[in-house]
Amino acid sequence: MKDFYENEADEVIRKACEAAEEAEAPEMPEEQMPGTEEVQAEEVQAEAETAEESETPEEAAAKAAAAAAMEEEGTKDPGKETKGSGKKDPKDQQIEDLKDQVRRNLAEFDNFRKRTEREKAAMFDMGAKNVLEKLLPVIDNFERGLDNVPDDPEAKAFADGMEMIYRQLLKNLADAGVTPMDCLGKPFDPNYHNAVMHVEDEEAGENTIVEVFQKGYMYRDTVLRFSMVKVAN
Repeated sequence: MKDFYENEADEVIRKACEAAEEAEAPEMPEEQMPGTEEVQAEEVQAEAETAEESETPEEAAAKAAAAAAMEEEGTKDPGKETKGSGKKDPKDQQIEDLKDQVRRNLAEFDNFRKRTEREKAAMFDMGAKNVLEKLLPVIDNFERGLDNVPDDPEAKAFADGMEMIYRQLLKNLADAGVTPMDCLGKPFDPNYHNAVMHVEDEEAGENTIVEVFQKGYMYRDTVLRFSMVKVAN
């Protein structure tokens, strides 16, 4: 009996000690208990696998397309977004303004160059016409002198020399762009002819030049001197 009671006493003491140890140990929170996170991860993975098995091919394709679109948006070029938003870098705007200014300056300079060339050509033509117009009376005097050469042999040699000078002068005028007008027997044109006399002539056509009193000349495409003519009515 004594041994029985001793064993019972030891068992009671042991249980009391275990109860005291459990009371002293702090209770561990549920989330910090070992093995809880692993169990939750396994449950989530199992649910995902179940969802993947239950989804249709159309749903899977839609999810894949959405994922690709999100990835493309994430890797989009920032410069393109800035361009699409309408905002421009101030440096790019300044470069465009400078380029536009350079183009405008070049165009203005080209117009100035062309205008200057036209003015220079017009001034040259005006000066040349003034000089050439003063030479025309000299040509007229040569022609009058050659038309009235006497039949004297000594005068003939002198007239041949004058004719050579006259032809050389005409050649130089032709090289400068001066040409005489051939208007005898042609219709009267007030743009080239100056009618100083009218005559009734049935043989000549109406408004036809029948006589030239003073020869007219052209300088390139302009009239250097009008022809002085007689016109038949």
